[in-house]
Amino acid sequence: MLLLVIDMQKGLFTDSTPRFDTDGVVGRINRLIDTFRQNDLPTIFIQHDGTPEDGLAPGTPGWEILDNLHRSSHDPVIRKQGCDGFLDTSLADAIHQTGHSRIVITGCATDFCVDTTVRSAASKGFEVTVARDAHTTGDRPHLDAETIITHHNWSWENLILPGGKKVQVLSTDTLLKEI
Repeated sequence: MLLLVIDMQKGLFTDSTPRFDTDGVVGRINRLIDTFRQNDLPTIFIQHDGTPEDGLAPGTPGWEILDNLHRSSHDPVIRKQGCDGFLDTSLADAIHQTGHSRIVITGCATDFCVDTTVRSAASKGFEVTVARDAHTTGDRPHLDAETIITHHNWSWENLILPGGKKVQVLSTDTLLKEI
């Protein structure tokens, strides 16, 4: 089992881009990171390379991973340029090198990079688990963030995958008991 932490970057958590339950989500991701580390299970961070216009240009303060995440200098960081953590990146190779096939996914934004990476991982045959309370997004013009998160948790649990596989969607507390 390995942990993916997607796009938890300063430029996505600003006063102009508020996220649902930021402190709670960061706290739960940190609990997962700490428990994975204590059990010699890998954590991989995914970092979005954006543009000056979106505040995520490489090397800028907004591009940096949140300071309050328990990231170790030994945790690999995979950089991406689109919503899919696998597209044109070394993520699949990095996962295969760990010898783990079960991926626990956390991060931001639920309805963009988290969703796309969940679906991509499942389509690539990985055993995917989403920490239902350790991903977040912001309100959108047509839906509030909490509804978006609830909707995606339901959608992932109900994806139709070959061979009867399912995406598991579990609480952080449940995941911590499994480690």
